[in-house]
Amino acid sequence: MSTDQILQLTYLVLLAAAIGGSAIVAGRKEWGKMAQQAAIWALIFVGVIAAYGLWEDIRSDVAPQQSLVDAGTIAVPRSPDGHFHLTLDIAGTPVNFVVDTGATQVVLSQRDAVRIGLDPDSLRFSGFARTANGEVRTAPVTLETVSLEGIVDRDVSAVVNGGAMEGSLLGMSYLSRFDRIEMSGNQLVLQR
Repeated sequence: MSTDQILQLTYLVLLAAAIGGSAIVAGRKEWGKMAQQAAIWALIFVGVIAAYGLWEDIRSDVAPQQSLVDAGTIAVPRSPDGHFHLTLDIAGTPVNFVVDTGATQVVLSQRDAVRIGLDPDSLRFSGFARTANGEVRTAPVTLETVSLEGIVDRDVSAVVNGGAMEGSLLGMSYLSRFDRIEMSGNQLVLQR
């Protein structure tokens, strides 16, 4: 231990002794109640330490994330909402997508289009798409660079949705660049 660490530990021990001594003096007539409160705080402390130690295991269940298995293979756990979500880097900006094998193209929401530097007001909404909410206008765009866990693709065709859309969809114009797309249980595997 360094001198700074020893001094910090000494300070914490003295602080704990002062707080503990104060609690003992204040509660000397109610030892049972004080012991009960001390036990509750000790359990809370142990619970926080346990949650911190198990966070990596808990996080994979609460907020699953994509991971690079090996060069060219990406595993994506199913999210609690039942979908597979991927974060791709487009023009230096991380964009969250829902994997949608039923979508022909990559579909950007207007909000994500703005985030990656596109101006929806300057786009030509010349296409149409049929969605669950009816027909919407779309504007074709080409994404210069799209990166997923170090796999870089260039000139990926996409469209910007002219209607209201919560998030962007990762469709087949990107997914078809992979040699293998496999859904097994609660995992999606993409492989080049």
